[in-house]
Amino acid sequence: MSRRTARETVFKLVFEYTFYGVKNDDTLDLFLLDSSLDEDDQNYIKSSYTGITEHYDELCAIIEKHSNGFALSRIYRPDLAVLLLGSYELIYCNKIPELVAINEAVMLAKSYGTEKSFKFVNGILASILNEKNGDNK
Repeated sequence: MSRRTARETVFKLVFEYTFYGVKNDDTLDLFLLDSSLDEDDQNYIKSSYTGITEHYDELCAIIEKHSNGFALSRIYRPDLAVLLLGSYELIYCNKIPELVAINEAVMLAKSYGTEKSFKFVNGILASILNEKNGDNK
């Protein structure tokens, strides 16, 4: 399985989390039954899902700060799930190159969002990256 597919699995888990606000280990276990997952993919899925749920409030605050006054409650739910994953990777996953994290989030937004989602996701994640790197653009 590719990292892109594993990332898509995390997106689906986070999407579910945005509705219920609790980590669903049953859903996680079902996804991990996929025989095409290697150990690295399984570890990535488990650690990313756990990390996003543990840092959910912080990630939401960061996303809202960078969404130019767009209330979190008004963000299209698939876009929010993509932004949670992308911002988590930018802030907490030092092994993932920053531009790869943004590009992968944009690809997910193109697959699951509206025709404008990928631009919205790209803009917010670029703003988060600029702040993280100390750029004041």
